[in-house]
Amino acid sequence: MPKHMTAVALTLPLVLTACSPTGEEHDDAESLPLVVTTFSVLADITEEIGGDRIEVRSITPIAAEVHEYDPTPSDVQAATDADLIIENGYWLEAWFGQFIAHSDAPVAIASQSIDARPITRLPGHPDDPGEDEDLPIDPHGWISPTQSLTYVDNIEAALAELSPEDADYFAEQAEDYRAELETLLTDAQQRAAALEDPVLVTCEGAFGYLAEDLGLTEHYLWPLNAENEGTPQQVEAQIQFVQENNVETVFCESTVNDAAQAQVAETTGAERAGPLYVDSLTEPDGPAGTHLDLLEYTINTILSSYE
Repeated sequence: MPKHMTAVALTLPLVLTACSPTGEEHDDAESLPLVVTTFSVLADITEEIGGDRIEVRSITPIAAEVHEYDPTPSDVQAATDADLIIENGYWLEAWFGQFIAHSDAPVAIASQSIDARPITRLPGHPDDPGEDEDLPIDPHGWISPTQSLTYVDNIEAALAELSPEDADYFAEQAEDYRAELETLLTDAQQRAAALEDPVLVTCEGAFGYLAEDLGLTEHYLWPLNAENEGTPQQVEAQIQFVQENNVETVFCESTVNDAAQAQVAETTGAERAGPLYVDSLTEPDGPAGTHLDLLEYTINTILSSYE
């Protein structure tokens, strides 16, 4: 993410008005509005709130890396056909600007108004830009039950604007979703409160919001998935941190190469656990088939390593 974009990200609007507020009308009067999301987590939240009143498609397929995904011609066609497009925002989707150029649909930003925070600063880490520059905003708000509540608010509002006649239905669905998130958060915080100085060591710095929810100290190999992943300097910094803090377990995410973290584990004797799910759901019968499953599985995998 370009650092000069960081401040701008804080002012993104919820919905960018396009040429038509609800997209082109469908030829079939019985067809449902098509909502296109940029990746599978947003698709699932949208389906949970939209229920049987909308059709949802995720551009990024399951298990794919969302940050630098390369949309296909069929993805571009989906953008053209969409009545609404939902993106995460904060430049999670590096490809989004080019993708949206093919659509007249309005765009909702799911992360709008979360308690945005920069990637956790790690003093002495090779990717720390120093005191004179800011680290980029962490776009991974959906990994936090607390911040996910705002995602639900934003998606509910966007769907209600798309289909006002279904607003009450969307509100009921969203309220049920919030209740599940709040229950999950309360249970996780109770478990985390019983731990003594838990440290979360991962590949990508994608867990800052969750670490904030649960009172975890975070350390990572690289700040955001990009070209420079698992460099010798990053590996050395992680090894030093693990050794100095007697970290027993290290993790990596499902959508990245874990070779660098394997090297950390081999050198330090730490156990490798996981994978953690953050940027993608699994197939429905997998451990992270829904957003709520993803949260529950990832949180349990982390906390279980300390219990």
